[in-house]
Amino acid sequence: MSGVWEFKNGVMHLVENREQGGSSGRKMALVHLPSGQVVSSYSLLEQILRGLGWERYHGGDPNLFQFHKHSSIDLISLPKNFSKFNSIYMYDIVLKNPNVFHVQDM
Repeated sequence: MSGVWEFKNGVMHLVENREQGGSSGRKMALVHLPSGQVVSSYSLLEQILRGLGWERYHGGDPNLFQFHKHSSIDLISLPKNFSKFNSIYMYDIVLKNPNVFHVQDM
C-alpha cells in the first residue's frame, strides 16, 4: 500500500496510489476475533464497539461516524459511507482494540 497522507477536516487520510499492479485489486476485511465474524456493516461494528465500552460521539464532522471511550483519549473516526471504509480505518480500530480485531485479505 502506497500513497500520500492528507490532512482534511481535522482527520488524517491516506490517499492511495491506484497504479497498475498496486493494491487497488486487493480487498481487505475487518474480522472480530472472538466471534470470527467479518464486519460487514456499521451496525455490526457499532454493536461490537459498544460491547467494548465505546460510545457514539456526536459533535464532530457530520460526514463521520465517531466513537470514544470515557476511559481513554482515543477517538475512532469513520466515513459515513461504509463503501469508503478501507484498511486505514480498519487498522485504526485494531490499534485501539488490541486482541479484538484483525485485518485480513479477502
